[in-house]
Amino acid sequence: MRSKVKGPQGPAGLASMASAQTPMKLDPARATTASLARALREGRTSVQAIAQAHLDRIAAIDRAGPRINSIIERNPDALKEAKRLDQLARKGQWLGPLHGIPVLLKDNIATGDRMQTTAGSLALEGTRAARDAHIVEQLRQAGALVLAKTNLSEWANIRSNRSTSGWSSRGGLTRNPYALDRNTSGSSSGTGAAIAAGLGVLGVGTETDGSIISPSTRNGLVGLKPTVGRVSRDGIIPISHTQDTAGPMTRTVADAAALLQAISAADPRDPATSGAAAAPDYLAALKPEALQGVRIGVARNQLNPHMGISALFDRSLLELRQLGAELVDVQAPRPATWSADELTVLLVELKAGVAAWIAEFAPQARVRTLEDIIAFNEAHAARVMPHFGQELFLQARDLGGLDSPVYKAALEKCRRLARTEGLDALFEKERIQALVAPSGGLASLTDLGAGDHSTGGFSSAAAVAGLPHLTVPMGLVGVQGGAVLPVGLSFVGPAWSEAALLAYGFAFEQAGRHRVAPSFKRHSTV
Repeated sequence: MRSKVKGPQGPAGLASMASAQTPMKLDPARATTASLARALREGRTSVQAIAQAHLDRIAAIDRAGPRINSIIERNPDALKEAKRLDQLARKGQWLGPLHGIPVLLKDNIATGDRMQTTAGSLALEGTRAARDAHIVEQLRQAGALVLAKTNLSEWANIRSNRSTSGWSSRGGLTRNPYALDRNTSGSSSGTGAAIAAGLGVLGVGTETDGSIISPSTRNGLVGLKPTVGRVSRDGIIPISHTQDTAGPMTRTVADAAALLQAISAADPRDPATSGAAAAPDYLAALKPEALQGVRIGVARNQLNPHMGISALFDRSLLELRQLGAELVDVQAPRPATWSADELTVLLVELKAGVAAWIAEFAPQARVRTLEDIIAFNEAHAARVMPHFGQELFLQARDLGGLDSPVYKAALEKCRRLARTEGLDALFEKERIQALVAPSGGLASLTDLGAGDHSTGGFSSAAAVAGLPHLTVPMGLVGVQGGAVLPVGLSFVGPAWSEAALLAYGFAFEQAGRHRVAPSFKRHSTV
């Protein structure tokens, strides 16, 4: 049964507050969970007004104007659900802390409603999931309004090693709101662009390796990849049961904390969650003084060579010291030692995981297995593969199963090098509570012909180790042509340290306030 929390005042109180308080001027680009929740409880706005303001902005920014193309599908029942949430509020029944807050979901997260769940693939077009994913159940119980689904790099960027992030055969190309000719990165491309542009308040992305952190840094957002097992993966179209997780993508650390609070829960359908301790109060952990006395490792061997990013990182280190942190230089584990083995792990787990997801959530789909998807793509190549192929799918098809010696050896090597002898050993040896580095490079120019151009990233060690990783905006870097592009600062911590990382990120965010909203510049080059 859905819990119903009594609000601070009943219907009569709401009515009187509505007449006494100035109505809220809704600005989706600046809205936060706290500001909207306060206005709702004071009767200065309604869920229907909030929903309509965001839908209007989707029409103006995503479908017209700059046309960033981040929303793959709007919830046809969003206004109907908003009306129901308003009716509950008038009775003094608040479903939870996210009552009426608009949430955007990546299109690989199952919703048991009238929206599709396709991972951006035409092979799954028309597929409606049999039920909500566990995290969607949690969001609805907290009162969140699922407003829309976002575009993504098709199949979460596991189809081809020449793919263009932000492009899917169902959704087309998502553009970076800071400069429309720049790439959003991925695979949570639409979530990153949409939240940056103010099309929703809270965004849910998913990550196997970099798919939350990379689009968050390149779209000027706070992004959190939790410890694997903190959030249930039930209902999420999988790549890897070893590395996959969902996580928040938001404009503020407080919003990320509120979203993580809502979706963190044990789930018997995902055994990885059984090892997680009960989620702490993430919002209560957010204190401006949280960095005082904290020993932080600076990953000097992971620094980005771009001069503008280096300058921002040096400034950020000074700010961390001023906030009371003790900084020590350390050598972080390097992905080159496990990257080939990681790919083996992902491809073997992909083949098993996708078939299992379709069997449970989309038994009516036209495809059943990875082999079926490959055949569909070949039969519809003009629409599905106009820019890049499916060589990773073909590799996955030809690999063995979860019981193969090659897979088991690769998995053991990844766990040992990234975690046991990697990050876990580093935290213990250097007695550090977190590791910091630039989250990645600048957003590159989108090139559908050649595919993605790497500008660096810091996601792999935490992703392969299954450890938590937070990125927070640390400023903007100018490029030729007058555009300015965002860069993030990464905080990586030991398992289950999400509360501490959010606290460190909050202290850094509040002291510097480095996030700047996008300007939708059409061209970043001259």
